[in-house]
Amino acid sequence: MLAAEEIRRFGITPRAALVSHSNFGSRESESATKMRNALQLVRETAPDLEVDGEMHGESAITEALRKRVMPHTTLHDEANLLVFPNLDAANITLGVVKSMTDGLHVGPILLGAAMPAHILAPSVTSRGVVNMAALAVVEASQPA
Repeated sequence: MLAAEEIRRFGITPRAALVSHSNFGSRESESATKMRNALQLVRETAPDLEVDGEMHGESAITEALRKRVMPHTTLHDEANLLVFPNLDAANITLGVVKSMTDGLHVGPILLGAAMPAHILAPSVTSRGVVNMAALAVVEASQPA
């Protein structure tokens, strides 16, 4: 829910996908079950959030594929919030995406701290330091 709120702060409507090695119940592993349970919890806690899962990463970002695999998906368009089953999967994906693209990367954004704080990787550029500092300043200036 914190990530969805953060996306809204940027003026973007969050569309969340709970990503997994399982695609809409295709596997019965502990990880897939964890993501299905998380989906149920998110839907109960934030019924207005557009969210679906558990799904493969390519299903999350390719609407046509997702609709073919799961015609009754509640997620429309491309997901702009990917929820991973664990920190390892999230960090590996972030590293791969950063190394394969030329886009501007802001983050990772640390959420849920009492005061604005962010963690910078050793590979961060000077532009990345400025971006994260600016984000922390904006966060600090907003009421809690």
